[in-house]
Amino acid sequence: MKVWVKLLIGSVLGMTIGFLLPNNESVFEALRWLEGLALGIGRYAVIPVLVFALTIAVYELRMDEQFWPMVLKNIILIVAASVFVIFSGIMVVSIFSPDRIPIETVEQLEVINLNIGENILELFPSNMFSVLTGTGVYLLPVCIFAFFLGMGLKYDRNYSKPVISHIDSLSRIFYHVASFFSEILGFILIVLAAYWAVRFNEAMQAKVFKDLIVMLGVFSVILCFGIMPLFLYLIKTKAETKINPWRILYGFLGPAIAAFFSGDVNFTIPILQRHSKENFGIKRRSSALSISLFATFCRCGSAMVAAVAFIVIIKSYSYLRIGTLDLFTIGLYAFLISFILARYPGNGAFIALAMLCLFYGGGEYKAAYLIMKPMAFYLVAVGTFIDVMLNAFGSYIMARTNGFVDDKKALKHI
Repeated sequence: MKVWVKLLIGSVLGMTIGFLLPNNESVFEALRWLEGLALGIGRYAVIPVLVFALTIAVYELRMDEQFWPMVLKNIILIVAASVFVIFSGIMVVSIFSPDRIPIETVEQLEVINLNIGENILELFPSNMFSVLTGTGVYLLPVCIFAFFLGMGLKYDRNYSKPVISHIDSLSRIFYHVASFFSEILGFILIVLAAYWAVRFNEAMQAKVFKDLIVMLGVFSVILCFGIMPLFLYLIKTKAETKINPWRILYGFLGPAIAAFFSGDVNFTIPILQRHSKENFGIKRRSSALSISLFATFCRCGSAMVAAVAFIVIIKSYSYLRIGTLDLFTIGLYAFLISFILARYPGNGAFIALAMLCLFYGGGEYKAAYLIMKPMAFYLVAVGTFIDVMLNAFGSYIMARTNGFVDDKKALKHI
C-alpha cells in the first residue's frame, strides 16, 4: 500500500475517533501525551538523516562548483515565495474580512518568552559536537555543523576519502531507517488526527472562529492545489519541456497530509526526502540542500497565517479600518518573522502571531494572541501545511531547473 494512502487512512480513522470521543479533560490529557509520543517517533531519525545527507550534498556540490549558485537560487526562491504568500494572505483577509472575535479579560494573563538572543547563541555552542546530542527540535545548528563538515571534506582527498565513504554509507543507512518510520506513520497519524479532531470540534462549538477557519482553509487549498501547480506549469526546464504539475502534486500528498495533522516541520523532513527521491528521482545533493534551507527559512505559510490572524485581532479591538500602510507594515513584520521561526518547527504560526503582537504597535497587543489560543492548533496546521508544500514544490523546482532529476531512474509513487 502506498505511503500517502496509509497516511490518508490513518488521518480519516483518527478524525473519526476524535469526533466520537467525549470532550473532557481526561481525554485531552491522554491525547496530549500520545501526541508527544507520536511526534517523538516521527522525528526520531531526523538528525542523522539530515546531518549525513546535507554533509554529502555540500561536499558534492562544492566538487562540482555548484554549491553557492544553488544556495543563492534557493534563497531567491524562498524570498520571492515569502513575499507572494504573505501579501496574498493579507490581501485576501482585507477583501474577505472574517467576523470580529469577542475580547476576553483572560488574554492578559501570559506572554510568550521568545528568547531570540539565546536562540542565536545556540547556533555556535562551545562544543561543536553538542548540536548532535540536543533535543532535535532546533535544526539550524545541526545544518551549520553539516555545512562546515561538508566544506572540510574537500580539504585533501587523500585524507578525506575514507571519511567521505563512511559518511556516504551512514547517509544511505539512515535513509532506510527513516524509510521504515515513514511506513508506520499511518498508525502514528491516527493519534495526531484524533487529537486534532477533538480540538477542532471544540473550536467549532465556540462558533466565533468559523469565518476565519473557512477563509484560511479555502485560501490554503487554492494556494497549494491551484496557484502552486499553475506556477509549475509555466516553468520550462533545461530541456525546454513542460512540467506536469498534477504529477508533482500527487507525488507530495504524503508530506502534505503529515504536515497538516502533525503541525511540525521536522516531523515531515524524512518523509519529504523519501518522496523526493522515490517519486521524482531528485538527487540527494539537491534535495538535502533545498529541503534543509526551505525547512529552516521558508516559513512564510506560518507567518502568513499569523498575519491574517493578527489583522482579525486588530479588527476585533477596533471598528476602525486598517490602512494600507499598516497592512504593509504587518506584512513586513511577518516577512521578517518567517526567517526566525527555525527554532519553532512546531506551533510556528502561533509563535509568529505572538511575535507580531509583541513587536507591532510598541507592545500594545503584546498578549492579544491569547484570544486565538482555542484555535491555535488550526493556525499551526494550516501554516505548516503551506510551509511543507512550498518546501516540496521549491525543492522540485530547484532540482528540475538545475538538472538534478534522474529521469532515467525507474520511479514509483510511494
